[in-house]
Amino acid sequence: MRGVVFRGNRILETLNFEDPIPGPGEAVVEIKASGMCGSDLHYYRGQPSQIIKSLGLKGFEERGLPADAPIIAGHEPCGVIAAVGPGVDPASFRVGDRVIVFHYEGCSHCDHCRTGWTQMCDHGADIHGVVKHGAHADYMRVPVSTLVHLPDEISFIGGAAIACGTGTAYGAIGRLNLSARDTLAVFGLGPVGLSAVQLAAAMGIETIGIDIAADRVENAKSFGAAHVINGSEKDPVEEIRKLTKGKGVTCSIECAGGDVAKQQAVSSTAPWGRIALVAISGNLNVAAMKDVIGKQRTIIGSYTFSEVGMKDCATFIASKGVDVDRLFTDRWKLDDAELAYREFDKQAGGKGVFVF
Repeated sequence: MRGVVFRGNRILETLNFEDPIPGPGEAVVEIKASGMCGSDLHYYRGQPSQIIKSLGLKGFEERGLPADAPIIAGHEPCGVIAAVGPGVDPASFRVGDRVIVFHYEGCSHCDHCRTGWTQMCDHGADIHGVVKHGAHADYMRVPVSTLVHLPDEISFIGGAAIACGTGTAYGAIGRLNLSARDTLAVFGLGPVGLSAVQLAAAMGIETIGIDIAADRVENAKSFGAAHVINGSEKDPVEEIRKLTKGKGVTCSIECAGGDVAKQQAVSSTAPWGRIALVAISGNLNVAAMKDVIGKQRTIIGSYTFSEVGMKDCATFIASKGVDVDRLFTDRWKLDDAELAYREFDKQAGGKGVFVF
């Protein structure tokens, strides 16, 4: 089978690998859609082995592998089960089932793993597409515990969105416990931010979209934003105050990255406001009393989503008819991987996906 491998310094290769065979409790998924995530660019641009070490993950040396071991990229997988290994209950998963893959593996027995928060495994999580083979390939071998059934109402492309970016937005909304009583400001209107706008709109929440790129600001209107603000032209905090009669929003989600957006996400909320930090870049620089304690604000870190959360997200999207396919502006074939990542690296468009 084919598999795309990041070599660092903006070099990738499409190599031939042996077709995977499922072991006990495993399945082989024939990939139908594999999304391109902004975090993939870290491994595309830099040295994968160094980035893995900086994240505190078990590196290639600890695994007995050479530093340049070819690991297949891609962590937004969706497809059809092609084979199952011994011990897999056919009442749960069988050949032909449409599935989304949760791209983390853990020890399976710590409290975090038992509750579906595998990325927080006490013994360290393995991430597909980083230290284990990912979805930029014809097939992918995974434990059946990482699989979620894809509703018939959702396309494979939509499933790939849920597998990471859209699921992450849904996770942040859940952490904030949002309801239609809330008003929401979303800072950063890339794929995750747009997903947050789209999902919140489907919940009946009045949502304000903020970005410094004019095209992203304009695009957010079609995804359901009630109001949009170009942060390169106006002060988002002041504009949000105007829109909320001086009060501020009840909640905000920060997906932009950088110190400024994080501070604005806090400052734009009313007293008792709730803030979810999603973007991993940048630092939060706020005054404890003036910005947090005195306003009784709650600041929440939101790290992707759980396996159960991914299932809930898929169910919500299917029941509400949310068109998540629209998040993907560029569709590619795997043989075009070199060109696809060269274009994605420019960060001038939207989100890309490999379609099989």
